[in-house]
Amino acid sequence: MNSLKKNILSIIIVVLTGAWISFTYFSNLNNNNEIYSAPQKGFLAPDFKLNDIDGNEYQLSEFKDHLVIVNVWASWCKPCQYEMPAMQKIYDQHKDEGLILLAVNNTYQDSVSNVLNFVESNQLTFPILLDIEGDVSALYKVQALPSTYFIDRSGMISEIIIGGPMSEALIESKIIEMDN
Repeated sequence: MNSLKKNILSIIIVVLTGAWISFTYFSNLNNNNEIYSAPQKGFLAPDFKLNDIDGNEYQLSEFKDHLVIVNVWASWCKPCQYEMPAMQKIYDQHKDEGLILLAVNNTYQDSVSNVLNFVESNQLTFPILLDIEGDVSALYKVQALPSTYFIDRSGMISEIIIGGPMSEALIESKIIEMDN
């Protein structure tokens, strides 16, 4: 009798496993690989278009042939606050060489007044883009702040750093890597 119970239990486990595999397979048929569509190192950076705090429009694809850093941040994010001075220093050192730093603020989770206060108090001079609807965060599948994407001259992502704060040395090393 004990052997019969083991056989029945084994059959139930096999049937349930098969049902789960089938359910998962058919549930994911229509999602067009959305689960796997987060930007990845070695792939083309997804293009986006946003306005900065002065209303000027920026489109990522316009910066081909430049080294680009896209930093997704919020004014309330402590690691973001700590790494902004390093970002500013690196930007000042490399902007004349064509470095583009696009700081994409998660404005849908922040406020424009807080962003403006933060930019002014930290004397930030690189473009601060406002992601009011969260489109860039959704496109880049941002899970944590800050999220930083280093994009080479061909538009490919050479490195992704999730979390922070990043030091000047780390940012500098990633710029050197993407320029080689």
